[in-house]
Amino acid sequence: MTPHFSGLLAEWRRFRAARGLTLAMVASVLVTVSLGLLVAAGARTSCVTGKGEGPCPAPLLGPDGTAVRDKYFYVHQPLKGDGSLIARVVGMTGQIRLPDAVPGVRNVAEGVVPWAKAGILVRQSLEQGTPYAAVMLTGGHGVRMQHDYVHDVAGGPHNGPQWLRLTRSGELVSGHESDDGRTWTEVGTVRLAGLPETVEIGLFATSPGVLWESAQAFAQVTATFDQVKGMSGPWRHDDVGVVLESDGKTPHHPGAAVESGDRLLVTGGGDIGPATVEGGLRADLTLVGGALGLIPVLVAAVVFGRGIRRDPPAGAAVAGAVAFVAGLVSAGVVVPAGLALLRANQNPIQPISPSIGARVIVGYALLAAVAAVLAVGLAVLVRRAVVAAGLAVGLVVVPHLVAGAGVTGAGVAPWLPAFTPAAGFAITQSVPAYAHVAAGPSPYPLAPWAGLAVACGYAALVLGAATAVRRSRPTARPAVPGRP
Repeated sequence: MTPHFSGLLAEWRRFRAARGLTLAMVASVLVTVSLGLLVAAGARTSCVTGKGEGPCPAPLLGPDGTAVRDKYFYVHQPLKGDGSLIARVVGMTGQIRLPDAVPGVRNVAEGVVPWAKAGILVRQSLEQGTPYAAVMLTGGHGVRMQHDYVHDVAGGPHNGPQWLRLTRSGELVSGHESDDGRTWTEVGTVRLAGLPETVEIGLFATSPGVLWESAQAFAQVTATFDQVKGMSGPWRHDDVGVVLESDGKTPHHPGAAVESGDRLLVTGGGDIGPATVEGGLRADLTLVGGALGLIPVLVAAVVFGRGIRRDPPAGAAVAGAVAFVAGLVSAGVVVPAGLALLRANQNPIQPISPSIGARVIVGYALLAAVAAVLAVGLAVLVRRAVVAAGLAVGLVVVPHLVAGAGVTGAGVAPWLPAFTPAAGFAITQSVPAYAHVAAGPSPYPLAPWAGLAVACGYAALVLGAATAVRRSRPTARPAVPGRP
């Protein structure tokens, strides 16, 4: 038997001998599952539509099954076969709603939100959620080429008048930009599989709402186009995706288009892109108790780590493995059961693929394991168990709770959930963040695996330091199972 294996076996026996540590893992499972199911059972969403108030409709899905928004004003005509449309965006103005200065009096000001969009768009039909490609000028992010809602390519950082050109060649669509209408720079080329021979092509304008902390309020943009070339037929006007007031007749924030000489003014509101908020409740909502569920794991790992004599990696491996199993049981129960409760209550749910669902469940288990390893390292480095446990909770749990409460946008450093071990919670996010969608403060500022990598880095660093320190102490006190 190798020394390393014998060390693992000895640490496992020591863990099994401490009944309190096993009970802590059971408590972790109970906290995570009970809180998650409690929140899921109480979640209720309702929407006001033309049929009155009732359950919200299922989210609109894009070509790849992602929940999307597809609302804009479109001035268009059919294009049969290949062709191009050229137009210059002369300027963009808009209106945004600000918090009411006088209660009950709407406070609307002039302005354009950064992700307001105006440009040229081609799509196979006006049916919402169908494939499209567009080249556009934005309110604050320059020229962009976007397609199929989730894909975005940056062009030049222009904010003034800009020429745009969109060219269709079979299934390929290319977007170009120009300062003078003569010298063109390609922004991007995309393939829209299955694009029919006749498509719709034209000018569009739309604007997502202005952010009030984590909520969005009304915003609208008006784009002025001129020098429109490439199409000669009559223009059709459509307010794509417009919703009706509760009377079922009155459009809610309708768009419009006005021709003035050789200029065309297009006004629209909404967005074309992924619906990260409006697309329904997220699967990771069911893990709302996951942060509190990690506290018993961290405390148990600290108590266990205090008894390690000479081999912190072996003790960390045992603590991490046990924490992984506890996390896997917790997430494996609460995520599917919580989603079932949310659906039973007629809540719209963000689509989640089997692979993402598996990543959320296994990811939480990995996070629990990494957190346990970190806590073991802290227990070896810090002489007082209470201090070590406080540090573990403060590094792993507190930043995530603070970010989840939206405090990061109100004075607490927003990098807390990105540059602390709490970044590991990013592995549990079920809806990715998109750079071309404005969002409020998020407890997941990093991509899933990037966040877990940050947590792993902290755990490896602390455990490495703990190993060096413990092996430099030849007279380490003997282990006492379950005692700090």
